[in-house]
Amino acid sequence: MARPVKWRRIENMPRFQHFTPLGQGQRSEENILKLEELEAIRLKDLEGLEQEDCASRMEISRPTFQRILTAAREKVADSLIHGKGIRIEGGNYTRGICPVRCLSCGKVWEESIERLENKDGQISCPDCLSGELECCPEDMEAQSGRSHSCWGACRRLGRGPGNGRGFHHGRMVD
Repeated sequence: MARPVKWRRIENMPRFQHFTPLGQGQRSEENILKLEELEAIRLKDLEGLEQEDCASRMEISRPTFQRILTAAREKVADSLIHGKGIRIEGGNYTRGICPVRCLSCGKVWEESIERLENKDGQISCPDCLSGELECCPEDMEAQSGRSHSCWGACRRLGRGPGNGRGFHHGRMVD
């Protein structure tokens, strides 16, 4: 069984998705900078945070943060030195992470807010395939010793964007 995706939390979406060297237009070579790589540069180099704090804000380990930051800096340096464009897109990122519990079998796992909202009530337990789910940040905090970032955005507290089916008051509703 493959390991599940470890979501990297980002706080800011970029205002621009593409940079090209002056005079190169659309024909220049380019590097793809993932959104989590841009977030790592923003936290470390722009905000000046320590790596441990950066990793905590992105909800990843410090070694993972170091790998992401190194990859990002290599791409930016390559673009600056060799006159390549930079396109910002993709990656394994989320605006928030919600701990989810299956009410049928008890399995607890982390899911991105985007997946919960985009599934329109169709997300199910990876073990038993039940759709009876609830948000449970207190369970994950007890297991991992760190806080989680759904902040009610999954609508577990009745807040958050959108109407209709989805995560609401802690349970998936139709």
